[in-house]
Amino acid sequence: MLTTLISLPTVIAFDVDPAGSLLVAYDGSGTRQVHEVAADGSWRALTALGDSARAARFVPGSRQVVVEHDTGGDERGQLSLLDLDDTSGPDGLPALTPLVLDLAHFHHLVDAKPGRIFYTTNRRNQVDFDLVMRDLASGTETVLYDGGGYLSTAHVSPDEHWVVVALAGGPGNSVQLLLVDAIAQTVTELTAYDDPTYQEGPSWLPDSSAFVVATDEGRDRMALRRYDLSTASWADLLVDDQHDLTAWVCPDGEHLLVGTTDDGVVSLALHKLADASFVAELDLPTGGCAARQYGAPDPLWSSDGSYALLNHSSPVSPLAVFRYTRATGEVTAVQAPASTALPEGLAHPESHRVTSFDGEQVPVFVYRPIGGGDGSAVVWAHGGPEMSAMRIWSPMVTALAAAGHTVIVPNVRGSATYGKRWYSLDDKHLRLDSVKDLGAIHDWLPSIGVDPQRAALWGGSYGGYMVLAGLAFQPERWAAGVDIVGIASLVTFLENTSAYRRVVREREYGVLATDREFLEAASPLNRVDDIRAPLFVIHGANDPRVPLSEAEQIAEALSKRDVPCQLLVYPDEGHGLAKRSNRLDAYPQAFAFLREHLAN
Repeated sequence: MLTTLISLPTVIAFDVDPAGSLLVAYDGSGTRQVHEVAADGSWRALTALGDSARAARFVPGSRQVVVEHDTGGDERGQLSLLDLDDTSGPDGLPALTPLVLDLAHFHHLVDAKPGRIFYTTNRRNQVDFDLVMRDLASGTETVLYDGGGYLSTAHVSPDEHWVVVALAGGPGNSVQLLLVDAIAQTVTELTAYDDPTYQEGPSWLPDSSAFVVATDEGRDRMALRRYDLSTASWADLLVDDQHDLTAWVCPDGEHLLVGTTDDGVVSLALHKLADASFVAELDLPTGGCAARQYGAPDPLWSSDGSYALLNHSSPVSPLAVFRYTRATGEVTAVQAPASTALPEGLAHPESHRVTSFDGEQVPVFVYRPIGGGDGSAVVWAHGGPEMSAMRIWSPMVTALAAAGHTVIVPNVRGSATYGKRWYSLDDKHLRLDSVKDLGAIHDWLPSIGVDPQRAALWGGSYGGYMVLAGLAFQPERWAAGVDIVGIASLVTFLENTSAYRRVVREREYGVLATDREFLEAASPLNRVDDIRAPLFVIHGANDPRVPLSEAEQIAEALSKRDVPCQLLVYPDEGHGLAKRSNRLDAYPQAFAFLREHLAN
């Protein structure tokens, strides 16, 4: 079943044009390539890159498409242009013409407007990201923002006069909003750099007079607020003290889609824009997410607001595109060119709360074994740390359950979508409290019928750090670990990660110049003598976030101490495994490793 699950294709929507054609990413070939889906439902491949496409947008008023792509997972996005009427490329595909090419730096596509594109880049000094507007006819570039900082997203107003820029703020997981006047070339602070506030998804009204943003400013949960340019004022639009909200304004200027996050599920409903009053719930498959999926764009409205494209998945259904028709409320799937039957026995997880060392209640999802279990458990730690485990499609979680393991997926303290208080409980010197949550989960395992002596940790990125920290700080609890692109030392990670990431990550983990002693104490590498459990490590050689040296040093240290450790390095991958061929090589070995070390 593992091979089947790894090979299941997924589809995500990138863009939609006024004629009803879609730009989608489809990974049926083994890597994510751009396809056009015509209004009549016919499919056409547009790219055959050696690596996965990162983004794509139609250029309005033309037959052109701009594509963002990288090399070997290095995340150094390059921008190329293709013509939909061209067939001069390999196998009759459109040829890609380089548009913004500088392999030493990062370029991320923001938007495409008639005759121009907007993108961010760190080419000025490697650290700060600037916002650039490029005229496609002349090649002339205008820098709209170069005030410094990590520019995470930018949102161009429909009239192109304004851009809302989201920057990493001072406190951990905070976001500062700036308003850029693209004509006057001025920048206005909408929120303060030092505010402990997370904000996402500025969504413009069609007349460019205002935008709606999701923010937890002054509250624990994400609420919807509206900013009006004419009065330069904020006003609450919709508040739910128990759930995080986010929203996407409809181009008709009268409606908006509202996403409500509830214990890992994101549901969508149509509301009136004027007063945020409820209109109707969207009839999506139950128990999944139509937003907040890492790597998949949030809902995309058509230019006239008559329908929206939704990227949706759940624990029992792979990532797919749905079309929501506003007038009728109908939700229909965009059919992929090929489909594979899902294995039988897939089920939604149970939701539990685990009492931790200090009385805090840790949310966990429990995926029961498919077809009967053997009493073993795998605790799956998500990345971030300020991300969250959502109820989305995960072929690995499903495959682990199919292999007979009970899979526990926690949202330990520091995770998002459970309120500001919860995501702040692991900041800096509180880091190891989240590791203690893992210990509490381990001790809770017998209550759900699991043998605590046969429990392993599995995690990627920051989740990989959690795996290593669990093995190092709780060696008596864990029987094995699978670490994918994880951090072995917070110190060497901060010293060696990409320059632009160091500044961002220091606000969460601690600053090298002032917090080194704690960072050393919280690093699993410095407790390597305590690690007894065997370890399986997977890493991409081109990882710009967590350097390969993190994997190499933990593997070397354990090997010197005769602790079983296997390291797989993939030269054409970065922060994770994007290519199906590499996943088919690595994950069966990881599963065999768990089968050996969790045997009864």
